[in-house]
Amino acid sequence: MMKFLLYICFMMPLCFFKNMFWLVQMMLFIFMFLFMIVSMNLMNFCNLSYMFGCDMISFGLILLSIWICSLMIMASENLFKTKYYLNLFLMNILFLLIMLYLTFSSMNILMFYLFFEGSLIPTLILILGWGYQPERIQAGLYLLFYTLFVSLPLMMSLFFIFNDMNTMIIYMYKFYQNTSLILYLSMILAFFVKMPMYFVHLWLPKAHVEAPISGSMILAGVMLKLGGYGLLRIMIIFQGLTMKIGWIWVVISLLGGVFVSLKCFCQVDMKSLIAYSSVAHMGMVIGGIMTLNYWGIYGSYILMIGHGLCSSGMFCLSNINYERLGTRSLFMNKGMMNFMPSMSLWWFLFMVGNMAAPPTMNFFGELKLINSLVSWSWVTMIMLMLISFFSAGYSLYLFSYSQHGVYNLGLYSFYSGVSREYLLLFLHWFPLNIFIFKFDFSIWI
Repeated sequence: MMKFLLYICFMMPLCFFKNMFWLVQMMLFIFMFLFMIVSMNLMNFCNLSYMFGCDMISFGLILLSIWICSLMIMASENLFKTKYYLNLFLMNILFLLIMLYLTFSSMNILMFYLFFEGSLIPTLILILGWGYQPERIQAGLYLLFYTLFVSLPLMMSLFFIFNDMNTMIIYMYKFYQNTSLILYLSMILAFFVKMPMYFVHLWLPKAHVEAPISGSMILAGVMLKLGGYGLLRIMIIFQGLTMKIGWIWVVISLLGGVFVSLKCFCQVDMKSLIAYSSVAHMGMVIGGIMTLNYWGIYGSYILMIGHGLCSSGMFCLSNINYERLGTRSLFMNKGMMNFMPSMSLWWFLFMVGNMAAPPTMNFFGELKLINSLVSWSWVTMIMLMLISFFSAGYSLYLFSYSQHGVYNLGLYSFYSGVSREYLLLFLHWFPLNIFIFKFDFSIWI
């Protein structure tokens, strides 16, 4: 794992040379393929070095982080044209990638905590430095304080567990069980805020609306998955307690998912609508993890990867419209099918992914989650039915409002999609649909 870390570190000086924007991006793509080839044997922990290692859960999320960071550079064409602190922007992305890489590969839980919280800093810099409106300062404060409020209890609980076990290695915690309710709440609340769970989700729409396209992509694509990853790692400590009170989180998440889905129909800002849809999907992920069964964990993991690709692609689409019209309002973004008929196909493909229709990864993830939750309690069927129905509803609402109707007559300058944008969307859509061929369908029987 250290060799890959050094690879990213040695890329940093390239950011300060002229016209290295695309070279950094190409080197990130090469890095991803190198990591994929070297980490093929994932039946056990591999690439062990110092306090870092990789298993199946880490592998997919590290790949997703590298892929989204590469596509962030491709999506930020406007920065390349304006040269607005371009070197610092590239440095910030590489620093963020290092933080995410170390978070997912850390085997020491204190190191995991440090990098988990450290990934907040470059995200905050992205929003404050390259955001659009003055309200980005308020959005940054929301993001900062929501996260930091639950950060200290997590750190204290880690010290408490270390005092009990005399080890910080995550994989030794399978031999440790704890039934303390205060410890349980201290540890999982930090991950619920990061997901985010309903009731602690208000920072997400604000951060998305004010963030630049690169900030929205990394927030939706990877940052929300940090919470899910943390839950997957620590649930092993609190199995007994979760069996007793896990139903509370399932109910909050699924009811919250229904309310947020209804809230999506009230949105007029495209980014805000996509952000709220992320909260609904992550609610299902929390529900799946809290059931503590194999299908729930597996479905949550698949949906996290699929949602990371799909929502990031949807933010790219909204940015493509924003670059041309200068607004994300659904009242102004109308009749886009008249201007960009080929882009309308991409809108349709990503809406299909967002409503979890086959053959996307989202479909298989939600299928497993529905099986898991209904087998856990048949009452969840009502909420799951509503979430799935409303998910299709707001996806079609976004598609029909933006693509159909009378177009904006105030439009005075326009150009159709360019090859870079089509490539960007294809690189989101292709892995979202192609990975279904790697699923082990024998375990479904």
